Amino acid sequence: MNRDRILQQLSGNLIVSCQASAGHALRDPATIARMAQATVDGGAAAIRCGGVGGLADVTAVRAAVDVPVVGLTKHDRSGVFITPTVADAREVARRGAEVVALDGTDRPRPDGARLASAIEAVHEAGALAMADVATLRDGELAAAAGADLVATTLSGYTDETAGRRHADDADVALVADLRRALPGHPVVAEGRYHYPATVADAFRAGATAVVVGTAITDPTWITRSFVKVCGHVHDRRSSG
Repeated sequence: MNRDRILQQLSGNLIVSCQASAGHALRDPATIARMAQATVDGGAAAIRCGGVGGLADVTAVRAAVDVPVVGLTKHDRSGVFITPTVADAREVARRGAEVVALDGTDRPRPDGARLASAIEAVHEAGALAMADVATLRDGELAAAAGADLVATTLSGYTDETAGRRHADDADVALVADLRRALPGHPVVAEGRYHYPATVADAFRAGATAVVVGTAITDPTWITRSFVKVCGHVHDRRSSG
């Protein structure tokens, strides 16, 4: 593991999340790998991939691109679901991910392990640990537990932060709070970054890197965004 090299590659750059849930037209590891290749061609500095049943995606993407892979797996359950167990963390690293993303909140984990134990397992496997957090306190605890990066992924997705979740409302404030509290520690902005301007806001707030997924890699979501505009225009014409 070359921690400094990987962090340097991520610094100031875009990480693209290439994921597709069950039932999505793109739900296929080979398709995910081609998507990853296309985003790297566009300048992505790293790929985040995995998901429910997505370990094969990590393997496929690792073979397809020459940039760092941020890997994860998800359990289809409530509570802690992003790489939730120590065994999951080890498996994601075994699939070739240089960075393993895992739940970095203080909620109980399915295997009863502490976050520090999962992070230690990731390091033993030769990878870096990215802690997906929801609050400033989560980020501080994750950094103290040894996480190499903290990401704002779960803001709006825990009971404590549910009120922050809005369709186009990235939590840039949390990025700024983490930067102030953890000077010099890598902070990744993730979650509802749908516009280039918001990505720029995150960097100005102190983000080391920014993850964008849906707005780049989900044509269903992108198409619906345009279709909504068509509907609004039609309604205005009809009322006029």
